[in-house]
Amino acid sequence: MELKFCPCCARPLTRRLLGGRERLACPEPACGWVFWDNPAPVVAALVERGDHVILVNNKQWPPNWWGLVTGFLEHGEDPEEAVVREVAEELGLEAELVGLIGVYGFPQQNQVIMAYHLRLPEGEIALNEELTGYKAIPVERLKAWDSATGRAVADWLARRRAGAAPNQG
Repeated sequence: MELKFCPCCARPLTRRLLGGRERLACPEPACGWVFWDNPAPVVAALVERGDHVILVNNKQWPPNWWGLVTGFLEHGEDPEEAVVREVAEELGLEAELVGLIGVYGFPQQNQVIMAYHLRLPEGEIALNEELTGYKAIPVERLKAWDSATGRAVADWLARRRAGAAPNQG
C-alpha cells in the first residue's frame, strides 16, 4: 500500500528527487514531510541447544519453511535485550546471549536483520501463537539458506568450522 496523503498536513503527496532517489513528499513548503521508507530493524536468534540448533515455522510461512526465531526491534529497545525477549516469547524459555553473528540487509522485506547466537537451557519449549512448530537440527546437518538469516547461519557455521568462537566477527 502506498501512502497518498501527508500524515502531518493531509495534502496529497507527490514524488520528488531527494537524497538521490525518488521519494514521496509533501509539496507544501511549510510542512516538508518526506517518506524516507527506512528499513525496519529486526533481530534474529540462532538458538543452540546442546549439539542442535532450534528452527521454527512461523504461521505466516509455508509449512515447509523453517528458520530462526525473529522479531521486530521495539522503540527504545536494545537489540541484545530484544533478541533474548523474542526467544522467551516464542519458545517460552530464557536463553543466554552468546554474541552477535552479524548484521544483514534483507531488501525484499525492507529490513535490516541483526542476528545473534543464543544458548537455550534445558526445559520444555512452549511455542507462542506465532509459531506452528519447531525442530531441533543437529549442528552437523544444519545448512544455510538463501536469505539474510540464512547468511547468518552460513557465517556462524563457517566460524564454527574454522575453530573460532561462532559469535566472533
